[in-house]
Amino acid sequence: MKRILIILGIIAVILLAAFFTLRSLTKSNSPEAVAQYNQDGLSVTVNYCQPYKKGRKIFGGLVPYGEVWRTGANEATLINFDQGVTVAGKPLSAGEYSFWTIPSQQGWIAIFNDETGQWGTNYDPKRDVMRVPIVARPHSPAAEQFTINFVPQPNGTDMMLVWDDTEAVVPIQKQ
Repeated sequence: MKRILIILGIIAVILLAAFFTLRSLTKSNSPEAVAQYNQDGLSVTVNYCQPYKKGRKIFGGLVPYGEVWRTGANEATLINFDQGVTVAGKPLSAGEYSFWTIPSQQGWIAIFNDETGQWGTNYDPKRDVMRVPIVARPHSPAAEQFTINFVPQPNGTDMMLVWDDTEAVVPIQKQ
């Protein structure tokens, strides 16, 4: 019995070491980042990972048109609103959501989903809280690394999703 416990303990240590090694490798290729907006009583926080272009065709290639994208890398991107907001003119309650997009050549769709904590390929459309169309436009110069940032606007902000030669704009306003 003691020998079995020792073997199980060794297996557990090996599995934990493998998990943390794999996690550090994926995070070094697509590091964690936080984008924050906190002005005029509105606070928005986005936790995401930043993949690199590395010479690849991004939209319509690595990120296929017409398919749900985790909007980053690794775990699903998380967005938190401290109060109710409107996103692209539609109301969204305060809280934390996983954030997804569907890129296309004609425009994108932003998706707010109430499931959080999942790996970025585990998307459940039944948990969608809201889908809204957003504008995507050319961006120059091309961005090597995916970034999310905020541009202040009257009564809110535009959340900018920038990668390669594309930027998508998610307008967020206080309710």
